[in-house]
Amino acid sequence: PKVRLCVHCLQAVLPRKPPARMEARTHLQLGSVLYHHTRNGDQARGHLEKIPQFEDVKFEAASLLSELYCQENSVDTAKPLLRKAIQISQQTPYWHCRLLFQLAQLHTLEKDLVSACDLLGVGAEYARVVGSEYTRALFLLSKGMLLLMERKLQEVHPLLTLCGQIVENWQGNPIQKESLRVFFLVLQVTHYLDAGQVKSVKPCLKQLQQCIQTISTLHDDEILPSNPADLFHWLPKEHMCVLVYLVTVMHSMQAGYLEKAQKYTDKALMQLEKLKMLDCSPILSSFQVILLEHIIMCRLVTGHKATALQEISQVCQLCQQSPRLFSNHAAQLHTLLGLYCISVNCMDNAEAQFTTALRLTTHQELWAFIVTNLASVYIREGNRHQELYSLLERINPDHNFPVSSHCLRAAAFYIRGLFSFFQGRYNEAKRFLRETLKMSNAEDLNRLTACSLVLLGHIFYVLGNHRESNNMVVPAMQLASKIPDMSVQLWSSALLRDLNKACGNAMDAHEAAQMHQNFSQQLLQDHIEACSLPEHNLITWTDGPPPVQFQAQNGPTTSLASLL
Repeated sequence: PKVRLCVHCLQAVLPRKPPARMEARTHLQLGSVLYHHTRNGDQARGHLEKIPQFEDVKFEAASLLSELYCQENSVDTAKPLLRKAIQISQQTPYWHCRLLFQLAQLHTLEKDLVSACDLLGVGAEYARVVGSEYTRALFLLSKGMLLLMERKLQEVHPLLTLCGQIVENWQGNPIQKESLRVFFLVLQVTHYLDAGQVKSVKPCLKQLQQCIQTISTLHDDEILPSNPADLFHWLPKEHMCVLVYLVTVMHSMQAGYLEKAQKYTDKALMQLEKLKMLDCSPILSSFQVILLEHIIMCRLVTGHKATALQEISQVCQLCQQSPRLFSNHAAQLHTLLGLYCISVNCMDNAEAQFTTALRLTTHQELWAFIVTNLASVYIREGNRHQELYSLLERINPDHNFPVSSHCLRAAAFYIRGLFSFFQGRYNEAKRFLRETLKMSNAEDLNRLTACSLVLLGHIFYVLGNHRESNNMVVPAMQLASKIPDMSVQLWSSALLRDLNKACGNAMDAHEAAQMHQNFSQQLLQDHIEACSLPEHNLITWTDGPPPVQFQAQNGPTTSLASLL
């Protein structure tokens, strides 16, 4: 009875219907809570769609409602809603900019990069008009990122130059300024790495690493910017740290500093594990997958196939949790499986994996990388000449090479040299390999240098020029040990054994034979271990999502340390 009395009293005090603005705000809050903390999308949508047109509420409601529509795969409903909100929000700088970013992101997810770039260009001009150079830089850097994805390099260069000037001239919150510099430098570094310019990128990468150190010492300023259009940030500091580790790993892998790549991968994955306990942002899973993709390639080179296979399975698990992540990384996953198949000499499966990857990718650099590796499979099989000639014509480094990557073009010369060697056309092979050496030395591509040296050494050995062969094989062995590249070490030690035997150097021949025996044993043990894992069955998967039944019963953990 007392409770009933209190309720009646309250009803007497409160108006029967709240003011319209309060009602709108209540619907927004209820819709937001239901969207973010429950799975009841229908109720969330019901509250958000009831909101009347109050300026301080309607833009937030439109933003949230479009997120909800996208989650329900109703993108065609979300886009006009955002367009209308953008159209009527020009007097509200924060919401106008935020909605432009949101619609641009939606177009990007749909791979409509032209529309996304147009919106970011509109946003940059609007930010300039409302006096926000900081947000103008964010719009322009975002546009630059998409232009890099589209390979529109002629548009990227002047845009990045303009961004650099804006970032250096802007005087504002130190953390915001440094975060802009990180964004700018990440784009520069990835641009160089996409172009395979591992040596040229070093000054930019060093600046980026210094910049992230500076950010980590700065304290967040709680004072809000006076211009509402400045109320944005690119990434949290912790995410930027992981991203810098990631691009460092990318550089180390391309340059052939594989121990350094492993060191930074360990650091980044440890940081990611901590972040994922508190933060479910999808970008963290993307970072994790890209890190694993790179370290898997390193493992295959260093002779750790079993660990690489477990990490491939780990990528499969991450992709199972997110259809979008799988869509974005399916081609890379099949490429990694193809590389693993080569390492365990399963050439038919390697061909199937690479063919699947080619079907799934639209990325030109990845396409060229896959074709180069598929060509190596056909060369090893020895009876696929028609298919091989067709592939080699598509990646001809002397004529209309399909991508601008220095590294991939050097690799294409190496593949032609390898094919000429197997055909017994040694002078032609030497020409191609010298071209590879010239290009790989120019950009410190250590692994290509080692591969080219040992193959040249093999050619000179076959031709009976033992002195010149030794001059090639010794530095190849030294470089392969530094990387370390187990296959090149195995090949080099076999050649050194035969060279020294031919020259009558019994002691050196015995030492080289012992090295060769040790490398063979290590590779054989790793081969047996990898092929006995349940995950080895993944080599037969070429269609649909990754098969759950081929993973280990307990599943690999997300901790890298447990795999070492």
